[in-house]
Amino acid sequence: MAKAKNAISPTRSENYPEWYQQVVRAADLAESSPVRGCMVIKPWGCALWENMQGVLDGMFKATGHKNAYFPLFIPKRFLEKEAEHVDGFAKECAVVTHHRLEAGPDGGLVPAGELDEPLVVRPTSETIIGDAFSRWVESYRDLPLLINQWANVVRWEMRTRLFLRTAEFLWQEGHTVHATSEEAREHTIRMLNVYADFARDTMALPVITGEKTAAERFPGAVETFCIEGMMQDRKALQAGTSHFLGQNFSRAQEIQFLDENGERQHAWTTSWGVSTRLIGALIMTHADDDGLILPPRLAPVHVVIMPITFKSDEPEKIINYCHKLADDLRVLDFHGRHLEIEIDDRDVRGGEKNWSWVKKGVPIRIEVGPRDMADDALFTARRDRPAKDKESIPRATFLSEVTTMLDEIQQNLFDRALAFREEHTHEIDTESDFRDFFESPAGEPVPIHGGFALTHFNGDEAVEEKIKNEMGVTVRCIPMEDGTPGTCPFSGEPSDKRVVWAKSY
Repeated sequence: MAKAKNAISPTRSENYPEWYQQVVRAADLAESSPVRGCMVIKPWGCALWENMQGVLDGMFKATGHKNAYFPLFIPKRFLEKEAEHVDGFAKECAVVTHHRLEAGPDGGLVPAGELDEPLVVRPTSETIIGDAFSRWVESYRDLPLLINQWANVVRWEMRTRLFLRTAEFLWQEGHTVHATSEEAREHTIRMLNVYADFARDTMALPVITGEKTAAERFPGAVETFCIEGMMQDRKALQAGTSHFLGQNFSRAQEIQFLDENGERQHAWTTSWGVSTRLIGALIMTHADDDGLILPPRLAPVHVVIMPITFKSDEPEKIINYCHKLADDLRVLDFHGRHLEIEIDDRDVRGGEKNWSWVKKGVPIRIEVGPRDMADDALFTARRDRPAKDKESIPRATFLSEVTTMLDEIQQNLFDRALAFREEHTHEIDTESDFRDFFESPAGEPVPIHGGFALTHFNGDEAVEEKIKNEMGVTVRCIPMEDGTPGTCPFSGEPSDKRVVWAKSY
């Protein structure tokens, strides 16, 4: 089949990693910055993140959390208090050692004013937030303490890709303190389910919830839980994590409280977070060879109206017609938001204008020309259908059905992603079949191979490490639901349930 003239080049099947970069560029979401590994999030990408923030922030507050903000800089000694934590992040830390610049002998600027103690630019905030919690918590009456922070973090990544892995990124991190282990662990799972609900209902992203193996666990956590989605190249993407920290950080940070018997106890803590990586997940789940496709519940613009005036003797009448249509649409409610409407009356050729919005992923596009206005009808296209699939809809009908149409698009995107995941998820019972599933046949030009392999696994870390090193495949999660016992194909040992293996981002 011939490639569409305006399609993203290369296509997904030709070069998936480059296709991803071109979708980001064509949608005008972000660009690389002069600082290596960092990105500039442009207005369309920022609006998308703001919508994610808005929904998630409401979900967090509905579960009792309050927002706070903590310093970007963390004293190095704070990280050193929890040994496993510092080992996990040491190689990614950006460190500040001086507090000013001075003119050097050659006229350039050189660091001066060495700090008494180096400061680490926040890679995650368990340690500095724990320090605050040690002052805020005194009695069992202060618990539970439920705090969330919207912030940026820095992890000095060597191999970066916009939204998926950058040296600096935006995120939220929740941190909570509890009186008992049971309460803390229950809260860890509650927040994991908040993420899963958001992915499913707002992002139209089907995810598997489960626990990480010890090898994939957050540094310093007792248990790490995650949501995993399948991207269109069949790789997994970890879209969110929730950590039961036990008393590891409360002991390191001296977070203690007097219980009901007047005895001093170390608290139990959790942390959990999602980041702008969700935008990468959105792209790789829904976009096609024409560009970005946005779920209506997240789209910065629900409907774009394009006046077609070049054949009209009275272009102002068409413009006015479009503005009246926009006003009538903007009062409609769509899941707690008024519809967001854009009128694109730029002096740009119609085809170029239309394709710019296709690539931005706007759910519904409307063209209004002289004939459409005369018929009181709208020439309409949906982004979940081929770009040339358009129909004329009476204006009154469109106004009465537009929110239903948006719900249909949202559901279609979810159903399509779920069907793709199910098609590429297989139960596997032998090591040879496992290797065949992930290793591309010799001579295959574009090795998009594999998916989610469900195998029994006895949890042997040596086996897990061997498969990771040899094949680049890891245990993405141990699913939350109960499973049927069986035999691990790698060790021959008994196994309680199947786990999810995949190549991943």
